[in-house]
Amino acid sequence: MIAGVGGSTMAAELERMHSVRDQATPIGPDELRARIGRVQEQMRARGVQALHLDSSTSNFYFTGIRHRLTERLHGTLIPAEGEPVYISPAFEAEKLRTMIQLPGEIRCWQEHESPSALVIEAVREMGYSSGTIAVDPATPFFTFDGLRRAGNSFDFINAADVIAPCRMLKSPAEIALIKQAMAMTLQVQKAVGRILHEGITTTEVAAFVQQAHAKLGADPVFTFCIVLFGEPTAYPHGVPYPQTLKDGDMVLVDIGATLHGYQSDITRSYVFGTPTARQREVWEVEHAAEHAVFEAAQIGTPCEALDAAARRVIEAAGFGRDYALPGLPHRTGHGLGLDVHEEPYLVRGDTTKLAPGMCFSNEPTICIYGEFGIRLEDHIYMTEAGPNWFTKPAPSFDDPLDVHG
Repeated sequence: MIAGVGGSTMAAELERMHSVRDQATPIGPDELRARIGRVQEQMRARGVQALHLDSSTSNFYFTGIRHRLTERLHGTLIPAEGEPVYISPAFEAEKLRTMIQLPGEIRCWQEHESPSALVIEAVREMGYSSGTIAVDPATPFFTFDGLRRAGNSFDFINAADVIAPCRMLKSPAEIALIKQAMAMTLQVQKAVGRILHEGITTTEVAAFVQQAHAKLGADPVFTFCIVLFGEPTAYPHGVPYPQTLKDGDMVLVDIGATLHGYQSDITRSYVFGTPTARQREVWEVEHAAEHAVFEAAQIGTPCEALDAAARRVIEAAGFGRDYALPGLPHRTGHGLGLDVHEEPYLVRGDTTKLAPGMCFSNEPTICIYGEFGIRLEDHIYMTEAGPNWFTKPAPSFDDPLDVHG
């Protein structure tokens, strides 16, 4: 059986799992303070007076405060100089005080008041009557529209230009958290291989994946899970109906969770039962493409060159050029951190040069509609010496889950 060792049960697999949460150190105030210092340097270099962060992962990145996005504005203003100012509905202020890790004033708005107007008022009270405000790209349009109306003496720009240079370069503490999150998910991947049996459904496997991550100590908000059997493995983001496993099916499991906010994301593809020569041949092409990306990942190389490296392997094997199918229909990879998809991207046109601290996926999927699809996804982090794997890639077609590793 290609799918791991088989023969185990969900209950047995869950019983052997133990939480790793206490082994992971969350980001603390010292690193948050350094992050704010870096973004203020970016702001001053670009002539930005204030940065508005909404209820987003960027707000969490710079302040350690996590809010759920709703119609009520919760946010943070970071001036080019000085401490942050926290914006909150008045009735949530006491809760906010329990969440704050860095000192700063709390400015409150009542239910009948405009929170956008309060943001602009706070910027003016920082000493800026005009200038440029960088707005978190995750800000809802209704909030941005309110900022524009209240702040007609200001120019507004996309804050991605000041945020991305900070978030793209992960610190050692961030890389350590991602490593622990990836190790957790790799353990779940191997457990999935052991529970597979003829007749199991994708829905049952997905439920197990969620339970297993919870048992291992993942954050309560589950991230994503794609489980596919047979021909639906050709669809990169799945299909809207369950499948039942049978002998000879290609299996694709693309799963991830978070640990103290940091993402994991690993995909494994393999055959359950008896494989065909065609399945083996395509799997080997995918495996070669993934390793070509790793070899191309060198300091100073533009991100788009990694996408090109994967396509050369896939096209040389007779698959479609560019995004034509059968072949690779999407970018080869994406950055990862607090978001499962973030800058930089391994795609034509992204000329960002690889630098130490960058973390990104390596997933040159091969899709063959009407037959099957194969995705092998592991993630890379860059050091001064070059690329490193977060997780050991699948060793071979016959041992795709590294059952001895």
